[in-house]
Amino acid sequence: MKFPKCDETPLGIYPIVDRAYKLRPLYEVGITTAQLRTKDAFSGEALEDEVIEAIEISQEFNARFFLNDFWELGIKHKAYGIHLGQEDIQEADVQAILDAGIRLGISSHTPKEIDIALGFEPSYLAIGPIYEPISKKLVYDTVGTERLKAWASKVDYPIVAIGGITIENIKHVVKTNAASGIAMISDVLVKGEVSKEKTVALMEAFKK
Repeated sequence: MKFPKCDETPLGIYPIVDRAYKLRPLYEVGITTAQLRTKDAFSGEALEDEVIEAIEISQEFNARFFLNDFWELGIKHKAYGIHLGQEDIQEADVQAILDAGIRLGISSHTPKEIDIALGFEPSYLAIGPIYEPISKKLVYDTVGTERLKAWASKVDYPIVAIGGITIENIKHVVKTNAASGIAMISDVLVKGEVSKEKTVALMEAFKK
């Protein structure tokens, strides 16, 4: 089992949004990788429509779009990639995702979970929470930048740093040189909507 690679360009600032329409302003300012994570906001036909819209917008910009959780819809509508958590990879038909030629990103929070994820030979490995998450309750201990650097040094896959990363602390994550991508949820938004200004500032911080 070896999933397709993402291209050689770093994943960069990697926003995670809850609605498909929020992808367009991100891509317009140069974001190349993004994820739709709707959780329980939609179901049935409404969910499928949202996924279709997200994939169409992403294809328009030739962006690397990952769909969170809903792997069946990802396969059906030919998403670039699917992102799964540790519980999800135990329940999903991972072989079907591989057979469809779709990329796979997997979340990890501990060395043991990293080992489990690496058994699938994913397209990238997400490690976190680096800092205390803003968007959800802290379930795992924070990783911090030193452990991020140490864990990433033993992994031959692109790393996405996730959890509590903001414009104020992103420079510490960038300095580790460990992350191909840095996931962003709250810090690309103002009052729930995408802020192009904040997104550009994060992209600039990622380059330095």
